[in-house]
Amino acid sequence: MEPEKSQGDKTSSSTTNTPENSENTRKTKEDDELSLITWNVDGIDDEDQPERARSLCSYLTSYAADVVLLQEIVQPYVRFMYRRLADTYTFIKGGETGYFTMMLLKKTRLTLLDSEIVSFPNTHQGRSLLVAQVLFRGQKLCLMTSHFESCKANSTERMRQLKKMMERMSEAPDDVTVLFGGDTNLRDYEVTAVGIPSSVCDLWEQLGEPEKCRYTWDTGANHNNEIAFKCRFRFDRVYLRRACEDRVPRLNPHSMALIGLEELRCGRFTSDHWGIYCMFSVE
Repeated sequence: MEPEKSQGDKTSSSTTNTPENSENTRKTKEDDELSLITWNVDGIDDEDQPERARSLCSYLTSYAADVVLLQEIVQPYVRFMYRRLADTYTFIKGGETGYFTMMLLKKTRLTLLDSEIVSFPNTHQGRSLLVAQVLFRGQKLCLMTSHFESCKANSTERMRQLKKMMERMSEAPDDVTVLFGGDTNLRDYEVTAVGIPSSVCDLWEQLGEPEKCRYTWDTGANHNNEIAFKCRFRFDRVYLRRACEDRVPRLNPHSMALIGLEELRCGRFTSDHWGIYCMFSVE
């Protein structure tokens, strides 16, 4: 039992709950975290597109993630999002025509240094790897997103794309942390066949394989596609390769949740995929 303080004791308790102190505490906590969303938003589906686009912007505004990685973006979505989010985010597009990937970087938190689109030479569906080099609190981050080849029949090409992405992650300089998030369309046996480098971790596995976050494409719970058969896959994944140098701050997975689970007034969901929202602590 702690001894009681006498009236003569000087304490700082009178200042701990001031608005200024609370704001400083909140900012300090934010500085020690990095938040990320990855989401295939199914922009190629024209049905109820305006309401679904508004819902997407509402989610992004509400969660205010530092990094947003999007797949199946189309130009109408880009224009809609730019009008609402351009003051907050830097936009990096992975294409111009058809559907493509895109990154959003919160301007107050990350500084864009460079970006590139890495082609997948054998793709039949126009797929590529979007890569951005950024600064976060003075730390170098390499951010990646992609939409790997779709459909079961394209397993061989999808595994080639996974291998190339993993090579890029592994080859990053030792003082750079690498984060990938995207719609991989991967089946577990394909990941096993390709293999994941020991320096790379699957965020879902690292967090203990939470069952509530296992399936990001679930035709039993999500009826946007009106598919007669029911199937569930963990298509959307997040991978982390921490910086190897001792003096560099390290990102550690903190939490993961699925978003987009709420049905809209039109009776559909924001996308046929659930999005992933995850947090990392900075140590």
